[in-house]
Amino acid sequence: VPAADVLAPLREALAACRPAVKKQVCEDIGRRLMVLEDAWVQGKLSAPVRKRMSLLVQGEGGCAQGVGHPEEGTPWPLMGWSVPAELQQQRWDAADEIHRSLMVDHVNEVSQWLVGVKRLIAETRSLPAAEPVEEPVAGMDGSTEPSPGQEE
Repeated sequence: VPAADVLAPLREALAACRPAVKKQVCEDIGRRLMVLEDAWVQGKLSAPVRKRMSLLVQGEGGCAQGVGHPEEGTPWPLMGWSVPAELQQQRWDAADEIHRSLMVDHVNEVSQWLVGVKRLIAETRSLPAAEPVEEPVAGMDGSTEPSPGQEE
């Protein structure tokens, strides 16, 4: 699995969290994702670590239930996908289990970057549901549109 296939959805998840999460936290997660990318590209990650990270972002069997690679040139959020498969499908227990297994079984290999992935899971989990809610904006008098001269 290429590093980009794992890192792209993690970066999309980070982008989805940015409006709701402190800048310093996002920057730390971003730095840790860069450490992950460097280790992956330099061949410093074992096959089991790469496989588990792939499962974390892509779910069982790769691109799970249409959540995987966005269509050419279309950003994930515009397609209604803003976070990785296990996270998008709110399989928090599965994501946490993958994280825990990596930390327990491969601590020396993952310790510098996995904290960032864990935080990203936690922040993604705390995001409001991504269901579109169309609520009318109430005017001062309770109507949905301001009446002329209402601002006076």
